[in-house]
Amino acid sequence: MTSRTTPTPPRPIAAGDIVAAFSDALGAWTAAQITSLDPASKTATVLELDWSGPEPASTAGLGDVAPLRLTHHSWDGQLSHCNYEWLLPRGCKVIGSLPLLGAERANAYSSGWPLGEQLARQRRWDGGDRGDWSDPHAMSGTGAEISQALSEPAEPRRHIRSLSVTRITSLDCARLVEHFPDLTRLRLHGDMGLLSNASHLNELTSLKSILISDLFGMDVSDRLLPLRVPALESLHLHSVPAVYATAMRSTWRPQIRHGTQVRITAARRPEWIAENQANPLRDWDGREHIGKACYKKALTMYKSIRREVMTALAESDTDDRASRLFEIGRRYGEGFNALDARTPFIETVEREELFAALDFIMTEAEHTLGRDLPWARESLLSGVDSVRDW
Repeated sequence: MTSRTTPTPPRPIAAGDIVAAFSDALGAWTAAQITSLDPASKTATVLELDWSGPEPASTAGLGDVAPLRLTHHSWDGQLSHCNYEWLLPRGCKVIGSLPLLGAERANAYSSGWPLGEQLARQRRWDGGDRGDWSDPHAMSGTGAEISQALSEPAEPRRHIRSLSVTRITSLDCARLVEHFPDLTRLRLHGDMGLLSNASHLNELTSLKSILISDLFGMDVSDRLLPLRVPALESLHLHSVPAVYATAMRSTWRPQIRHGTQVRITAARRPEWIAENQANPLRDWDGREHIGKACYKKALTMYKSIRREVMTALAESDTDDRASRLFEIGRRYGEGFNALDARTPFIETVEREELFAALDFIMTEAEHTLGRDLPWARESLLSGVDSVRDW
């Protein structure tokens, strides 16, 4: 008979603890109270306090504190009370303990412990600013837009602290760091894109959070190093080279107990990368609610439909091609109806990706034949729409 020990948070915390952290949104320190811990879900319930000021050494430095109640925008007086992962971020510190200032539990769930953001919004609201707040220190854009900006001579944009880049086909991290040297938050989303000079991300010495998804070209030498990015609190990698993922995991797992959240999923081997360059459903491989067997059947179905479309369009002009494509589309819709009926998995994202897969086929066909085929797209999609349940 084996005994089971109750899990405990990687950094010691307990109900009643007062946690302080510096908030970029406030430009000052703020505080919150941990009202409960749940070992089953490994979450901490956190109640934000209506306080900001200089760095406190203890709870005495807070004075008379009260829970933060929210009335901005659609809030109607609820406490700012939320469940987070129970790993206390390294930028937070416990400064003491007080009797519980609110209910033990909360119904809301989020991640990242964004202490101070709600207080900053509430203060703007109370000050008469009733508009939708946008962070003046945040920037976002597509890979093409950001790459164009990086190619132009410019002074470093030190006021930009948060950067999100999507649809990356190629991105030079050396240039990115030159233009945005003071980033604290970086999110890079590719589409089987190439990330070059990734080792230069170590020059972002204030970095607190990084996400890299569906990007390749990195190896062991590109890994982030704790001594170079000592403030890192959140590391999330998804669909990156296996050698890079392994190096990052071994480097950063020891940092979990110091307050760095590490999540690494879908590490890709070179064989997978080679096989999936032209697979628009590749993101389904490893997705939590899509089993491996389901993914394999979906991929087999997609490949079969692709062959049928290419064959139909490659043949000489005939009057029945539109009806043939309608029938192919109908089989595509019915096939995924049946697959989804066994174990439902097609949600909004998957539905969009199934249509994107058809668009991928048609774009490939038009490139091969050297002409646009709007009638073919319409026939194919009409067939799908005539039967789909998703």
